[in-house]
Amino acid sequence: METPIILNYFTISVSCFCIILLYASTLNPVFALENCTFPAIFNFGDSNSDTGGLAAAALLTPTPPYGETFFHMPAGRFSDGRLIIDFMAKSVGLPYLSVYLDSLGTNFKHGANFATAASTIRLPEIIMPAGGGYSPFYLDVQYLQFVQFKIRSQITRQKGGIYANLMPKRDYFPKALYTFDIGQNDLGEGFRSNMTIEEVNASVPDIVNKFSTNVKAIYDLGGRSFWIHNTGPIGCLPYILANFLSAQRDRHGCAKPYNDVAQYFNYKLKEAIVQLRIDLPLAAITHVDVYSVKYSLFSEPNKHGLELPLVAWCGYGGKYNYSSSVGCAGTFTVNGSQIFVGSCERPSVRVNWDGAHYTEAANKFIFDQISTGAFSDPPVPLKMACHHA
Repeated sequence: METPIILNYFTISVSCFCIILLYASTLNPVFALENCTFPAIFNFGDSNSDTGGLAAAALLTPTPPYGETFFHMPAGRFSDGRLIIDFMAKSVGLPYLSVYLDSLGTNFKHGANFATAASTIRLPEIIMPAGGGYSPFYLDVQYLQFVQFKIRSQITRQKGGIYANLMPKRDYFPKALYTFDIGQNDLGEGFRSNMTIEEVNASVPDIVNKFSTNVKAIYDLGGRSFWIHNTGPIGCLPYILANFLSAQRDRHGCAKPYNDVAQYFNYKLKEAIVQLRIDLPLAAITHVDVYSVKYSLFSEPNKHGLELPLVAWCGYGGKYNYSSSVGCAGTFTVNGSQIFVGSCERPSVRVNWDGAHYTEAANKFIFDQISTGAFSDPPVPLKMACHHA
């Protein structure tokens, strides 16, 4: 008799939640009624949107074959080519984002990228360069870098000279698009530190709360248009599959308990965004369900012209072509000979690049799906996801 009561209560709760969500997203007349003109993008995140931040910090620099598909050389991205944020920038008529940490020949006129690979929302337990550590540029730090950038960029413009035109104009900040793709590493850190699934789940509310705090802080600085990704199906990534072989698999071969955690994170994130819409009445907040799009790459890859989605394209060892001891672009010794871990042919038909990151082909597919608004709440396309002044 207890189970039906719990299920009914959950159903009622979800129904109420959906009503609140509908009210918060559709009755708030802040979204543009026509295509937006974003003069700049400011991005916050991890390796899913790092266009060279960690490489500029010299903490971890991608080497060949990274970047081979599009840039034909390493370009700071942990992929064979472009990332979702690259496709986003080009689609709204802006150049690829320069990274805040890059001091050489950098043009910030149309925004800046504060994301770094291995970044978390919360302060990580172990920080690079310690083995297995995470980026020191977690979300609080990325926010503080943005604060500094906003102030110093205007000082530079006021001084004039050759650098003035490399900085965004003051009125770009309230008109800019603020993008977020972060949270996956907070879950991954828990898994790697041998926390139980229940313990990682218990950490989620605090992680999401700290995320909301940063969004509110950017709003207080004048940000009005927010594009927020949820986290992807971490249980489908080769590095999880290879390291947690005993985890229950779903019918597509993904590690179900780890995807369940990702979905719980996404549920709490969606709740938080509902509250953010109430707390930040002038903000246009678009919540993007990248989880569903990414999962479709694993559940029906052939439909999208892709294959072997659970296998790393650049890697070595085992069922998933992934090893924790030697990764893409690494070397290992067999019978006295050094072997280089490189990529194979045709990354254009593969989903996973190196065990943790997606190929350019997968990133392009994901962008094509989410840019239409079909996976957004509210269901507005990227080009209309701005604050309506």
